[in-house]
Amino acid sequence: MTLNGAIAVAFIMIALAIAGPGPRGFAVLLVLAAGFAIVEVRGATWTALRRAAVVVVPLAAFMGFIWVGIVGRAPAEIAADVPGTRAAALIHVLSICLRLFFVVTVIQLAVLRFAHLTPLQFIRALALPVTAKRLLVLTLSLIETLRHAIDRAHIALIAAGTLTRRFSSRNVIHSWRLVQTVWLSAVTIALGRMRDKWPIENTLNLLERAVEGGNEKIFAGDDKIWLPVSLGAAVVILVADVFPGPS
Repeated sequence: MTLNGAIAVAFIMIALAIAGPGPRGFAVLLVLAAGFAIVEVRGATWTALRRAAVVVVPLAAFMGFIWVGIVGRAPAEIAADVPGTRAAALIHVLSICLRLFFVVTVIQLAVLRFAHLTPLQFIRALALPVTAKRLLVLTLSLIETLRHAIDRAHIALIAAGTLTRRFSSRNVIHSWRLVQTVWLSAVTIALGRMRDKWPIENTLNLLERAVEGGNEKIFAGDDKIWLPVSLGAAVVILVADVFPGPS
């Protein structure tokens, strides 16, 4: 399976999840995602599920506190100006969080399928214009710069005695200093790279030659199986809840 094929299949599944299919349609969607995970990703599926849980569980707890604990009604009940129940609010929260969990999991499955690639190889294999690939590489570079800026600022403020290594009231009081230091450090590093480092090293031209090319065929191999299966499943999912089931 090619990277572009995996992204196309993931895009189809995410679009279907966002479309909000009914119970039968969502069950078919889960079967499609499970088949993709078992056949293509295998053992790394647990990593995808764990990462999705890390993202979604805190959000689910927060939304549950707001909608179930405080509001006590679902948005549809509020819009209709009718008395609501906490059970309806809970169903609303679960619907959103389960859908988000599915989306994050599918994204992780598509990425983990090609975990053996370096970031540059990953971007080079994408069926995108060279300019877009170059922009992606530079964006990842700036993200890495921000991570280094956070580490440098944190260490510098600890060395200066402003912050402590462990949780303390001093860290809470002076947290704004950490934000300010990280921001100034990140801006300084980014400006230095764009104004001096990249022009001197001819980075943009070298990067353009590094990311151009990739696979000659956008889709190949197992893509010819997964794409028709995904499109066929999409049709089934969209009409699964239109017709009444057997009584």
